[in-house]
Amino acid sequence: MSNEAFAEPARVTFRGSGGIELAGDSWGPRDGPLVVFLHGGGQTRHSWKDSGLALAKAGLHAVLLDARGHGDSEWATDADYRRDTMVEDLIGVLEQLGKPAFVVGASMGGLTGLLATAHPQRERITGLVLVDVVPRPEKAGVERVLNFLGGHQDGFATVEAAADAVAEYLPHRRRPRNPEGLLRNLRQRADGRWYWHWDPAMMSGRGARDAGEDIELHSEALESAARNLTIPVLLVRGALSDVVSEEGVASFRALVPHADYAEIGAAAHTAASDANDEFTDAVVDFVRAHVAAN
Repeated sequence: MSNEAFAEPARVTFRGSGGIELAGDSWGPRDGPLVVFLHGGGQTRHSWKDSGLALAKAGLHAVLLDARGHGDSEWATDADYRRDTMVEDLIGVLEQLGKPAFVVGASMGGLTGLLATAHPQRERITGLVLVDVVPRPEKAGVERVLNFLGGHQDGFATVEAAADAVAEYLPHRRRPRNPEGLLRNLRQRADGRWYWHWDPAMMSGRGARDAGEDIELHSEALESAARNLTIPVLLVRGALSDVVSEEGVASFRALVPHADYAEIGAAAHTAASDANDEFTDAVVDFVRAHVAAN
């Protein structure tokens, strides 16, 4: 099949915990090995777009999911953004997809994926890729992420102002000349101002302490899940990350001795989008190797 056949994804929807509607994009052949992507806090499924296309070209079936309260997925009317609820969302999506999957999770999505491997239906996950996330991250880096997610509650007067905020948050990344790419992450409300495309209750509502990137309350549960991993695992770290240190990587690898590890030199906490080609190559090689082994 030609590359042009995968130029655009198919829009898909799922039902998560409590019946919430979750939006996704489906790339590639439906009979290919399944890979489900979970983005980080404050992001959307579109952060994986280039990876979705690349996996499709490699013969893999990639499903990119918007987490509850993010992107085109519904916001939780009860402001339930607890980690355990997101795990139930993932397990429900895998059940609806009808076959086991490799799960790729960045930051918040990685925490969801790791905790899901301790779920009673963990057999639905056949491999795990953790993108710049470990059970015990660096507190200063986590606080920086939380401050960004919790800031700008009054929105932005222009898209350019939002781009300025992102540039300040990601100083290692070249600021795009055209900020229109941010429109996937913004909503313009009736007051004319632009707001981030996620539910602010994620940072203030029910379960807010373990929403976003705040995992302090869950380190023991995460370490327990990591210690019991038997499926293939790949940890990807951005060498410039202030969230996952070399010490954090060493601690994780002590818990999961069989884990593969890849460091991306030009990337920070947002490793997948900082160096997408290198990241995607690592994911494709990992999935192919373990599919072939089975």
